[in-house]
Amino acid sequence: MAKGLKIVFEDDWLIVVEKPSGMLSMSAGHPETETAYSILYDYTLGKGGRKGEKSIYIVHRLDRDTSGLLVFAKDEETKTALQENWDGAVQERGYFAVLEGHIEDQEGWIETWMYEHPKSLKVHCYPLREGDDRNRPPRKDWKFAASHCRTVRHSEKDGQKYTCVEFSLETGRKNQIRAHSQWIGHPIAGDRKYDARTNPIGRLALHAQVLSFIHPWTGRTMRFTSSLPKEFKLL
Repeated sequence: MAKGLKIVFEDDWLIVVEKPSGMLSMSAGHPETETAYSILYDYTLGKGGRKGEKSIYIVHRLDRDTSGLLVFAKDEETKTALQENWDGAVQERGYFAVLEGHIEDQEGWIETWMYEHPKSLKVHCYPLREGDDRNRPPRKDWKFAASHCRTVRHSEKDGQKYTCVEFSLETGRKNQIRAHSQWIGHPIAGDRKYDARTNPIGRLALHAQVLSFIHPWTGRTMRFTSSLPKEFKLL
């Protein structure tokens, strides 16, 4: 444990942790804010690192209110090796979400173009048209996004129906699951930014549950899972 972060795996190159909801992955210009990055920086100092020297590097991020698995590198070379081939290195990215409304027992793909508004920083989805090439977006600031979703179970609380869903990502766009959930008319519970009307567990109901990737130096496939936080089990 590293002061609020559960360390799932650590070797000479990588640290994999479970980040709680409400914690930033990394500070956005506010060095006094406690983040997963700052906690791990202090952790590496306690293991013999030198203050002022960079000893931890973020590989990817989770939204502040998303909990779950997060990867950090212990040196810049490892960070670069993973980031430059992230889509190729990652074998599996699995998330668990609670969506508003009732979705029939089914599974399938959600594929859209995505665009992040520069002022609101909200991601908007646009449909693919017949003949569209995912590698050639209709507009230069649009990006292709694909999410596979599978209904797990249904629940109800305070008269509101919910559907628990597992998402598996082919692409890893910013706010991808949140925007895709809104796109299909079932926002993630607790996600006011993407038009959720309810908040049954007091937080964004999204958890990064599975992460599998090829280790950049050993070549081994590393697979990690994270148990659902207890509040999810109330639904």
